[in-house]
Amino acid sequence: MASTILLVAGVFMALGILLALFRFIKGPDVTDRAVAFDVMTVTSISVIALIAHFAGRIIYLDVALVYGLLSFLSVVVIGRYIERGL
Repeated sequence: MASTILLVAGVFMALGILLALFRFIKGPDVTDRAVAFDVMTVTSISVIALIAHFAGRIIYLDVALVYGLLSFLSVVVIGRYIERGL
């Protein structure tokens, strides 16, 4: 039962990444693209955690943690660029 729920959650995560990718490509403004990028990174982190659960490998959670830190820094840099430029 739990495995089925996690698979459904994985499908929703993939759908979320695809919708955010569409907004990233089509977004009329830089802020739309920045938000879509942040959504894709957060969803990717949850996908990595889901893969870690199914594979039974704890080391993948470390990868997700590092990816989360890097994505946070990249969103901060994008926000500074939008605000005043680099």
